[in-house]
Amino acid sequence: MENIQRAQQTMRENMPRPTMTTTSQTEPAFHVIRRNGKATHFDAAKIAVAITKAFLASEGGTGAASARVRETVANLTEQVVQALARRQPGGGTVHIEDIQDQVELALMRSGEHETARRYVLYREARARARADEAAEQAAPQPETTEIHVKLANGALVPLDQKRLATVIGEACADLKEVSAERVIAATLKNLFDGVAVQDVMQSAILSARALIENEPNYTYVSARLLLDTLRHEVLGELATHGQMRERYAAYFTSFIHKGIKAELLDPRLGDFDLAVLGKALIADRDLSFTYLGLQTLYDRYFLHIEDHRIELPQAFWMRVAMGLALNEIEREKRAIEFYNILSSFDFVSSTPTLFNSGSLRSQLSSCYLTTVSDDLDGIYSAIKDNALLSKYAGGLGNDWSRVRSLGARIKGTNGKSQGVIPFLKVANDTAVAVNQGGRRKGAVCAYLETWHLDIEEFLELRKNTGDERRRTHDMNTANWIPDLFIQRVRENGEWTLFSPSDTPELHDLYGKAFTEAYMRYEAKAARGELKLFRRIRALDLWRKMLTMLFETGHPWFTFKDPCNVRSPQQHKGVVHSSNLCTEITLNTSNEEIAVCNLGSVNLAAHTDPAKGLDFAKLGKTIRTAMRMLDNVIDINYYSVPQARTSNLRHRPVGLGIMGFQDALYKMRLAYSSIQAVEFADASMEAVSYHALLASSQLAAERGAYPTYAGSLWSRGILPIDSIELLAESRGDNLSMDRTTRLNWEEVRNSISKHGMRNSNCLAIAPTATISNIAGVGQSIEPTYQNLFVKSNLSGEFTVLNEHLVRDLKVRGLWDPVMVNDLKYFDGRLGPIDRIPQDLKTLYATAFEIEPHWLIECASRRQKWIDQAQSLNLYMAEPSGKKLSDMYMLAWEKGLKTTYYLRTLAATAPEKSTITDGSLNAVRSGGPTSSAHLGSQDLMAAPKMCALDDPTCESCQ
Repeated sequence: MENIQRAQQTMRENMPRPTMTTTSQTEPAFHVIRRNGKATHFDAAKIAVAITKAFLASEGGTGAASARVRETVANLTEQVVQALARRQPGGGTVHIEDIQDQVELALMRSGEHETARRYVLYREARARARADEAAEQAAPQPETTEIHVKLANGALVPLDQKRLATVIGEACADLKEVSAERVIAATLKNLFDGVAVQDVMQSAILSARALIENEPNYTYVSARLLLDTLRHEVLGELATHGQMRERYAAYFTSFIHKGIKAELLDPRLGDFDLAVLGKALIADRDLSFTYLGLQTLYDRYFLHIEDHRIELPQAFWMRVAMGLALNEIEREKRAIEFYNILSSFDFVSSTPTLFNSGSLRSQLSSCYLTTVSDDLDGIYSAIKDNALLSKYAGGLGNDWSRVRSLGARIKGTNGKSQGVIPFLKVANDTAVAVNQGGRRKGAVCAYLETWHLDIEEFLELRKNTGDERRRTHDMNTANWIPDLFIQRVRENGEWTLFSPSDTPELHDLYGKAFTEAYMRYEAKAARGELKLFRRIRALDLWRKMLTMLFETGHPWFTFKDPCNVRSPQQHKGVVHSSNLCTEITLNTSNEEIAVCNLGSVNLAAHTDPAKGLDFAKLGKTIRTAMRMLDNVIDINYYSVPQARTSNLRHRPVGLGIMGFQDALYKMRLAYSSIQAVEFADASMEAVSYHALLASSQLAAERGAYPTYAGSLWSRGILPIDSIELLAESRGDNLSMDRTTRLNWEEVRNSISKHGMRNSNCLAIAPTATISNIAGVGQSIEPTYQNLFVKSNLSGEFTVLNEHLVRDLKVRGLWDPVMVNDLKYFDGRLGPIDRIPQDLKTLYATAFEIEPHWLIECASRRQKWIDQAQSLNLYMAEPSGKKLSDMYMLAWEKGLKTTYYLRTLAATAPEKSTITDGSLNAVRSGGPTSSAHLGSQDLMAAPKMCALDDPTCESCQ
């Protein structure tokens, strides 16, 4: 190491300074804990000095002074600073050893292996020297310096270590394989004399969170420590969880009054018997949250006054329940009933309902579907409606198929139209501008039928090349595909593109009627009676659709005919599109904007490892959930009159499921198995059975929905029966299982006698956020990775498959080496030799499961669902043929819609051993790329609602 000392002075004069803005922003917010326990201000320049010293050791003075090294040092310094900032976006303390760990990691990741080796050796040499110096000193160690905490008023008081130990002890109570002592020691290590009072618990949270990747139960420890911070913020004083068991009821009453006074809550909430509701709160349910779940609620759901939270978790659930019980006769009884299924995570309402229930402007609905008319007034009215609906957290689906194509004649000016694309650009920018109060970005999906003359430009809207005025980078897009097009592709036939101004009736037709009309227009074009059309090979267009889907993630594939042929409301209109997340299929027109109200049953909470699906508990939960969803319709705030008209006439709701993968784990069923397919079938049949029965029972109490007469329900046709209608429309091109397991006579008799309260009852949404809150897997998704980083607006969070960890512990395989292996192999078990094959099969991740299993499970569910499901499809090694076969299979299996296509990049960066806890990085919200999910970039769909894009969290 002598050359370091010799050249240090020379190098210091030429040493590169970090140039990133991150450094200057971060430095004032951080303190570094030195080895003697003292704190000093963070200085990024010292990191650059340390890295330069390492280059001096490996390359000598001349080599280390080269331009390459100077640039490398600056880049590596920036990486280290950004890594520290991600872990603590709000600032705080960091130990000197943690900084050195990050330097070592940055050197290894950049491929500077010799320099990294020299750096490690230097650290080890310094550690030995310090140990030798300590051994030579005969004097006893000085007593630990007392730590003082700085209060808000600037006063310094001794740190109450006893209370700190109590809170951390409470957080670890009843959790296996967690150590309160370990968290306490790590917390104290990162504190210094004069630390701000708010940073004490932040240090404890960070200390616990850093341990999650080694033991999943630390996620509950972290959440409980966050609860302490939240209680202090809400109550204005310190309170342990034990104390809250006695204080919750009194706090709840004051919370409601404070919220009303601040004009955050509906004054009618004050008319409830708050003492009764306060006593019904179960404080121990606060302990059920994972860190990701509670942090998400803390950041975006809990009510606040000028960024000061006033809402605790159980008050939050009761506030939502009260808002949904406002019109009930027995309000307190119903509010407690609603509270119990929400706070136990048996059922969770959608995000708009959680945001706004009980508020002055209770926009509780999730999805809005509109159809855009072919005139300027209609187009800009639709865009205005988008803005108003988006303002209060609604997700949008727009049908643009009526807007005339490029080159079509404009009668009023005798000019030619610019087509649909420029208007889509305006809709895209509106969604960006109206961002739902900063809690979620405005989100919209544009739909276009495959026969539209602008379809090829529509396919390219999400490309990163071409004229930016004809690109929509922030808006989702979807193909609305008629069965006839699929048949032409299979026959290698021709396909004709038309302007809707010449073929207006195609928009409202489906099935055989569409085929007949379409062929008439083709004949007119052949006779020269239509001037604006284009003939192409159907297969060529199909290939372009697949290519764009692979390259940009859009447009999604959705199927017009099954959505309409199986629609219970086909007597009252046409389904012209789906919604933002492709699970809603409702009629739209100039007079009606379709609305859907969503919530999801936690399937895992209704599944027992020994007994399987708990049919009785499921029925009880669904009866309450359907009542809650139906109440939304009457309580909801409607920002546009067409939405109110539609919702009150048809009263559709969308009950879905989440935690499907967790339920499979409980049942010890691999996703890629016929047993999982059968479970998907049986569980969805049970959900459908109870949902339809509950809606009929509500009709007996409250009356059938106004447009019930003439519906498929009124004709005795349930979703399982409507498969026959699709089979008649398609001929032999349908392969759907029609097996039933339950006795449906009770449901049929009830519907025949009482009718239905809701035109539609079932839809499986992505549950991107509410599943995080409940601590289960999203919707019907397979496990993405067994260890990865989840990104959303609350930051980045380590997600570790606790089911897997439990199994590995039983077999004696869970150790630090396994943690490193999971990181290295992106959470996949396949490449890890020492893991038994049965566990590899059970815990196969999304890209290890053949997509036909996802499609078959979806097909089995679809037969029971009156709407659709958000179905992501995964393909590890895509090719044109594989993609074509996959989407053809989805069509043959009777799926109504598909959602994102996810594929893996062809290459992945080289990795080195990771031991620094970097998966625990947390940063503030903002755009992210899919690289945050793991070290293999996801190639298609760089923005993916259901997994990682923090700016778009789907319907829920």
